[in-house]
Amino acid sequence: MIRLHDYWRSSAAYRLRIALNLMGVAYEQVAVNLLAGAHETPAHLALNPQGLVPVLEIDGLVMTQSLAIIEYLDEVHAAGFLPEHPAGRARVRALSYAIAMETAPICNLSVRTFVEQESGGKISADAWQLRFITRGLAAFETMLATGAGDYCYGDRVSMADICLVPQLYNARRAGVDLSAMPLLCAIDARLAALPAVAAALPENNAP
Repeated sequence: MIRLHDYWRSSAAYRLRIALNLMGVAYEQVAVNLLAGAHETPAHLALNPQGLVPVLEIDGLVMTQSLAIIEYLDEVHAAGFLPEHPAGRARVRALSYAIAMETAPICNLSVRTFVEQESGGKISADAWQLRFITRGLAAFETMLATGAGDYCYGDRVSMADICLVPQLYNARRAGVDLSAMPLLCAIDARLAALPAVAAALPENNAP
């Protein structure tokens, strides 16, 4: 049995739900309530010393870090999330990292809360999130001008698309104006029509 330790609104866990759904594999979800501090319990820290989600138990392994897991699924289970050609793989990684390493982490709840507290309220958590998600997605839109097709890279769903969907979900919750980003919005609409992606929506995985 594949077991996903998951929080319904975690962007990183959302990526794994999309990936596993696209593969068409059955998996058990173990809810980790971040708001209740479940990620800081000894049981969860034994699985992931960083105290983060997702954690994926698969093939007798306990795996952390969503992009590392997605690449493992591609390499070991032929998931098809990365192109075969090295240049294509580098391109998909660059798009994926632009979101998962440059945009999403600095907009996490813990970061936003810290900024607001340390600034004495001069920088609100919402203003911080709005600024950096907008800037990150605007750059992503420009990056898509080269190499995009129906999806972020050509006409097959890749790791970049798996990263894009949760970030756009967060962007809409944060009130980001996406009107100047038609390429990523068009790709997102195509992705949203896929049953595997729709099934991964946070609202479809809430406790």
